[in-house]
Amino acid sequence: MFSLQNRIALVTGAGRGIGRAIAIGLAKAGAKVGVTARTAAEVEGAVADIQKAGGQALAIVADLTQKDAPAQILQEMTAKLGPIDILVNNAGIGSSANPRPVAEFSDDFWELSLLLNLTVPYKLSKAVLPHMREQRWGRIINIASINSKMPSLHGAAYAASKHGLLGLTRTLALEVAREGVTVNAICPGPVRTVMNDKRIEYDALRRSMTFKEVEQAMTPIGGRLEPEDIAPMAVYLASTEARMVTGQAFNICGGVLLY
Repeated sequence: MFSLQNRIALVTGAGRGIGRAIAIGLAKAGAKVGVTARTAAEVEGAVADIQKAGGQALAIVADLTQKDAPAQILQEMTAKLGPIDILVNNAGIGSSANPRPVAEFSDDFWELSLLLNLTVPYKLSKAVLPHMREQRWGRIINIASINSKMPSLHGAAYAASKHGLLGLTRTLALEVAREGVTVNAICPGPVRTVMNDKRIEYDALRRSMTFKEVEQAMTPIGGRLEPEDIAPMAVYLASTEARMVTGQAFNICGGVLLY
């Protein structure tokens, strides 16, 4: 296993799903992990899971739609765990929350999607860079989507924001490439999460199919990924062994996207 001993990590949106699995993976590799989400019970549950696995974690309840949330998280992390060495920008919102064609799309939902999926990762990345550059070591991992490379029917805001996240990833990677800081993205396919369940329900109704029929046909391998399928890549990208990997966008998608 890759060692993350003595590293401090922050994972946003870590109360459940992919974020929770990544937080547990980083902690098992030795990192001290700050776990953020809006719901106290979910954050505390994630911390309890990490502690059961022998890791160290800090629960931070924060609503990233609030302008001062990134600064609040950073302040609490630094005071209680130390400066952030590894940032995982996982928090976001999917198309399932309000799927519509572009002609009927909600402007408010568009703004919210771009805020959570693109602007918040930008702000948090900007905030952690001074420490990473000073120590000449840092890892920023953005959780994008296969929809950062392909369209999402009735999900324009999600696809646009995730395409933008790849642009941010690659540009920042180039800017800090000689400073010991790597910036990469993970692009999951359909993962068994609450958010993805809602999308399947929408597609099943739209296509006159059952939930199970839609789910089973989602990947060439068959079915959906589990959150735990994403965590090992995040642990690798956070490690010293991945020092020569930057500006990349790794598909973990069951064969949906073959490039």
